[in-house]
Amino acid sequence: MRIAGIDVTVDWSLLIIFALITTSLASGLFPRWHPAWSAATCWLTALAAAVLFFTSVLAHELSHSLVGRANGIQVKRITLFVFGGMAQMENEPERWPAELWMAIAGPVTSLVIGVLCVLAAGIGASAGAAAQAGSVPALEQLLAGLDPGRTLLLWLGQINIVLAIFNLVPAFPLDGGRVLRAILWGVTRDLRRATRFASALGQGFAWLLIAAGIAMLLGVSLPYFGSGAVNGIWLAFIGWFLNNAALMSYRQLLTRELLQDLPVRRLMLTPLETVWPDMPLDMLVSNFLLRTDQRAFPVMEGERLAGLVCQRDVERIPAAQRHSTSVREVMKPLDQIVVAHPGDHASEVLGLLAQRDINQVLVVEDGRVAGLARRADILRWLALHGSPKSPPG
Repeated sequence: MRIAGIDVTVDWSLLIIFALITTSLASGLFPRWHPAWSAATCWLTALAAAVLFFTSVLAHELSHSLVGRANGIQVKRITLFVFGGMAQMENEPERWPAELWMAIAGPVTSLVIGVLCVLAAGIGASAGAAAQAGSVPALEQLLAGLDPGRTLLLWLGQINIVLAIFNLVPAFPLDGGRVLRAILWGVTRDLRRATRFASALGQGFAWLLIAAGIAMLLGVSLPYFGSGAVNGIWLAFIGWFLNNAALMSYRQLLTRELLQDLPVRRLMLTPLETVWPDMPLDMLVSNFLLRTDQRAFPVMEGERLAGLVCQRDVERIPAAQRHSTSVREVMKPLDQIVVAHPGDHASEVLGLLAQRDINQVLVVEDGRVAGLARRADILRWLALHGSPKSPPG
């Protein structure tokens, strides 16, 4: 799916949280709110709620992406997965205001959706009056009288408000942590220092969630979170994810700093072995793949670059068929391969390799093959010139 020029992909792990939300609403919350509802009504309303929830998560991520684009940050893909959504940036913000506005756009969008849904449900004033009067039966009666549509709006409004508040916690890499980093970046003019502080705070918050989850596993009841093994495991898992994300974000910054002034021409493999389109694959294997450590080969038609063939392309063809299969049949043509320029920063090339999930990229200058930039060579350079250290936990 593509929205406003941004690819939207759904990871399989989304099914986990989709099932959890649907089950918990259909068998827990909705029957408590509506004792008179049938099981079918509860399940259908719960399914609709789960779909609308992830629609609102998509709106949250789209707001990040569109505001980022307006501030020079390219976002080409949004991924929905078990923890919600993630806008994948092609480049990091170059100025602190760009990060500030991009980070705050998501929680503001969730908050607006939440407030509008609660208002549309039409019970805000009545519920507030019942709660102020301490009339629990009156509040229960009010909830029980809602039809499925207003029930959906009320639940969706509450969950989006909670989502906005949670994301505004000043713990990197949550939106609130990015807001904090942007502010610190603006004050100190030091991105590394700001990231280090925000990441350390993010780790602290993550360990707090892990500790809370373990306490719930041991039977402790916490305000809002409650108790129980399922809730405790889930909360600890979220904490573990946030801790890893905080560490990874800081390491990525240090990696970019180490590589930002290093042109890829200093790391690329050269000279390269080249092959031709009509070469049988068994010849490619015996004469090239088995005799060199090169795993990607430019395919040349005379002096013209025609494409690229990689080891993984050969592996897809059974060994018995390689003598009758040519390079042309498995190679990626020129219009489908990604290329770099010798002057590109190694940090940009490493990011490109990660985004495309590939291990090497051709380096081309003035239409001619200059070399091959490989992930392994860049990582080897990092290992020899100083590995990124973690922020203090």
